[in-house]
Amino acid sequence: MGTEQEIVVPPGKKKERLDLFLVHHVENATRNKVQRAIREGHVRVDGEIVRSSHQVAPGEVVLISLPKPPPQKASAEDIPLDILYEDDSVIIVNKPAGMVTHPAYSNYTGTLVNALLHHSQKLSSLNDMQRPGIVHRLDKDTSGLLVVAKSDQAHAFLAKQFADRTVDREYRAIVWGTFRKPQGSIEAELGRSKSDRKKIAVVTGGKHAVTTYSVKQQFSWLAHVSLKLLTGRTHQIRVHLAHIGHPVFGDPTYGGRRIIAGPRSPGQKREIQELLALIPGQALHAKTLGFVHPVTRKRLFFESDLPPAMATLLDRIKTS
Repeated sequence: MGTEQEIVVPPGKKKERLDLFLVHHVENATRNKVQRAIREGHVRVDGEIVRSSHQVAPGEVVLISLPKPPPQKASAEDIPLDILYEDDSVIIVNKPAGMVTHPAYSNYTGTLVNALLHHSQKLSSLNDMQRPGIVHRLDKDTSGLLVVAKSDQAHAFLAKQFADRTVDREYRAIVWGTFRKPQGSIEAELGRSKSDRKKIAVVTGGKHAVTTYSVKQQFSWLAHVSLKLLTGRTHQIRVHLAHIGHPVFGDPTYGGRRIIAGPRSPGQKREIQELLALIPGQALHAKTLGFVHPVTRKRLFFESDLPPAMATLLDRIKTS
């Protein structure tokens, strides 16, 4: 079994089935996995074994231990890659939105790693079997530039640059709302959401996180912004922007698919829905990437165009 986790039902929590409660509070949990754990006696509420239908109540202490999935070696798949640069040490890939970076849990195929294994027999082995070559990652629906290591030496050298925050990275996003200042900084601690463990939230006592932004173009109810990370936390840009009232347009997790600014007439709302249909996920793109090469020690810099969906969205906004 996996490591035991203790969850205290928060004050004011409305009654909810135990299995549904755990799905939202245990990272990477599914309802089937939770129900199986409950049936097999690996879940206790205030020390007692209960049914999946048990209605949780504020103050109850839930102990759960979910089995860890056995490690699976990623397999090679013939998936096209947009490679901007490659040598004996690194590969620079422009990842499309919708592609998961590496296999995990419910995404064991169709990932960037599966495609890389088909493309190259030479990838670093510092990570586990599911993440060969992966130095850093992008969210599934975030497009843009990634550097992949082909040797362990290159991987270690690149990883240190990411840890030291000496890698140059610029993101572009289309976000909701009107900015009062053309540029600024967002500093807010991040951690797992107490209401939904699958989300990240601004929390007291979380990990230090800083994002800077610069408004490239301001429209009537949307903005095109440039962003840089001074730290590298999970979902950092998306959560920080939502925190200041400017969620990334189209973001299904952090409020980007709700109308929070601008037009309200039926015709204007239809127009927004048409724009949202262009972006199945968040309108966020990792546009630039710069780092010191692990062998030549020369600084390299790469830039990618906005993906077609984001470019079309931006053109539509300009003419609306």
